[in-house]
Amino acid sequence: MTAPLRVGNASGFYGDRFTAWQEMLDGGELDVLTGDYLAELTMLILGRDQLRDPGLGYAKTFLRQLEGCLGTALERGVRIVTNAGGLNPAGLAAAIGTLADRLGLTARIGYVEGDALARPDALTANAYLGAFGIAACLDAEADVVVTGRVTDASLAVGPAIARYGWGSDDLDALAGATVAGHLIECGAQVTGGNFSFFTELPDGGHRPGFPIAEIHPDGSSVVTKHPRTGGAVTVETVTAQLLYEVGGPDYLGPDVVTRLDTVELGADGPDRVRVTGVRGIPPPDTLKVGVNNLGGFRNSMTFVLCGLDIPAKAALVRGQVGAAVGTDGLEFVLARTDHPDVGDTEAASALLHVHLRDGDKARAGRAFSAAAVELALASYPGCTLTTLPGDATPYGVFTADAVPQGGVEHVAVLPSGERVPIAPPPTTRAPAPSASQPPPAHGPAPRATRRGSLGELVGARSGDKGGDANLGVWARTDGTWAWLRGWLTVERLAELLPETAPLTVERYELPNLRAVNFVIRGLLGQGVAASTRFDPQAKALGELLRSRVVDLPADLPTGPPPGSAEPPTGNAEPPAGNAGEVTR
Repeated sequence: MTAPLRVGNASGFYGDRFTAWQEMLDGGELDVLTGDYLAELTMLILGRDQLRDPGLGYAKTFLRQLEGCLGTALERGVRIVTNAGGLNPAGLAAAIGTLADRLGLTARIGYVEGDALARPDALTANAYLGAFGIAACLDAEADVVVTGRVTDASLAVGPAIARYGWGSDDLDALAGATVAGHLIECGAQVTGGNFSFFTELPDGGHRPGFPIAEIHPDGSSVVTKHPRTGGAVTVETVTAQLLYEVGGPDYLGPDVVTRLDTVELGADGPDRVRVTGVRGIPPPDTLKVGVNNLGGFRNSMTFVLCGLDIPAKAALVRGQVGAAVGTDGLEFVLARTDHPDVGDTEAASALLHVHLRDGDKARAGRAFSAAAVELALASYPGCTLTTLPGDATPYGVFTADAVPQGGVEHVAVLPSGERVPIAPPPTTRAPAPSASQPPPAHGPAPRATRRGSLGELVGARSGDKGGDANLGVWARTDGTWAWLRGWLTVERLAELLPETAPLTVERYELPNLRAVNFVIRGLLGQGVAASTRFDPQAKALGELLRSRVVDLPADLPTGPPPGSAEPPTGNAEPPAGNAGEVTR
């Protein structure tokens, strides 16, 4: 039998654990090590970097990480694939070459370009490319492959294409590898990071290890991690990541449309989960394009409102600030964090967040923040603010567009310097319109209930996609799934999360995962960089839903599903400190 391709991941975003590259190389056997650095917000950050210095536009952190471990990777034959090239993959490839020379190493470096589109009216505009350019570089024996904006999953799919020789018509294999890539691209999220039931993990979720996908010739895979690392890989941790930032059952990609409703998960021993059954259909005839623009300037000030008459105090501030700077672009959010009849100021206080967005930096800057501070002795009793006056900062606006598959010049630049054009897929299919799926018509059967938090029975994972949010909810047992799919309707979601009520909400079922996924259109406005929500990326939306107290069926068990919890392996290292970690 052919040994599977072992693909590890050492970065889920720009700012992830700095030491992860070395940890993954030292922790066990790998064939390929990937790193994902790009998100919609990251492209905006890199775009602003490049405005200041045209030679930048790539993830500078990656170079510092690579300095300590490039020699190890070359010595062990581990090939590196990363999208840290951002807006300037050629620049990062050149910088890696310079680094290798300085370290006295010989590294064959390839890169992929063609994602950047000429949009004079945009700060950045990048098409989401597929995996065949990566495969071409690896076929040419590249030790390191740098890309710009490819799909996150392509970092794992490309090495699998190179290993197994798949073509554009190997749709099921491509789809299976796409799922594997999606599962590991967010790093430790699939090994217990950000997991609803983190208290059940062997190490309490203290320091989860980074993941590995063992990809087989048919595209099936096993998700695992190195021994003696924290966290866990279980069917539920994999389910949680599979639901992250997805929409309907059709998961659109440039090389294949992956049918998420065909994914089957099964335990394969401690810290091992099999991923099988994935089916693929031809990709769409267009590529997604992420467009970032500078939207203007914004500033925020927060008033602390303590004790009695909180609504009246907030109303007074609204009137005073509006009179001072004008009401255009002003937004007031009152967070009722106050508790009655308590003995300390913080517990008795609410927070009034005041935001201003404007195209005029002067108005959004000191004119606004100084006007807020000037109210300190002329407003409500106990007036205080959490910050000093500050200047405005620019914010970005993200939009999604599309271009024909043949409308970009997807090019693999091999280590030799040869430029190899990557043809678009020969067969495409217009994607079917997403159809929101209603729950069963009969609804849940009447039964005895008890009051309890929804999270006693279900897990959730939520995230952002431009101005939209997704919220995936999974049941822990078959019995809970039979109840959940009839109970958790769009209307019920609006009751539990009132901010979703006026928005368009799509609902999709994934029965193999015992899950329902909601796509909430417009929840994040103009995208993460422009959002003024307390939770701008909707990361906590799932936990907010789980915290709601509802009528739960009294006969449904809480806790992990029977027989699903693997015994702790006893190989997790003792909890470590945060030295060397970079977070955002």
